[in-house]
Amino acid sequence: MAAAAATFRTGGEHDIVLPVAGSARRSQEAAMSTSNTAFGLSAIGQVALTTRDVATAVAFYRDTLGVPFLFEAPGMAFFQAGDVRLMLGLPENDTQRFSSILYFRVSDINAAFAQLREREVEFTHEPRLIHRGQKADLWLAFFHDPDQHTLALMSEVPRRD
Repeated sequence: MAAAAATFRTGGEHDIVLPVAGSARRSQEAAMSTSNTAFGLSAIGQVALTTRDVATAVAFYRDTLGVPFLFEAPGMAFFQAGDVRLMLGLPENDTQRFSSILYFRVSDINAAFAQLREREVEFTHEPRLIHRGQKADLWLAFFHDPDQHTLALMSEVPRRD
């Protein structure tokens, strides 16, 4: 009898295959076959961005933006951005190019904007009021990293009126 395994698809060339013991396998199969089980994703653990040059990306995220650096692995670098780990890595092939917008939460968007401008970060515009909410106003300011990924400062300022 072949050993049972669970395969986790990563979306790339490197799927993760883990052995599953007998009772664990039955529990896994039962969990997978229960269609009325409440399920929902709620927290992001890691975000990955592709980069053309890991060293340049590390210098920008660590030294310019001040994101806490965790460690490097071949072709990758990892940072801790609040509760989310950020992975910067080389593309798996020449045509791979993905992007998302990373929003960095700051308490004082004007102070963060001024600090990053002193570090020669070029913004697309000054901080702007995007939404007036009942309890807080949302302010954003966008900029790019060396690989032209869009990044933003985000501040939710409590309403005083």
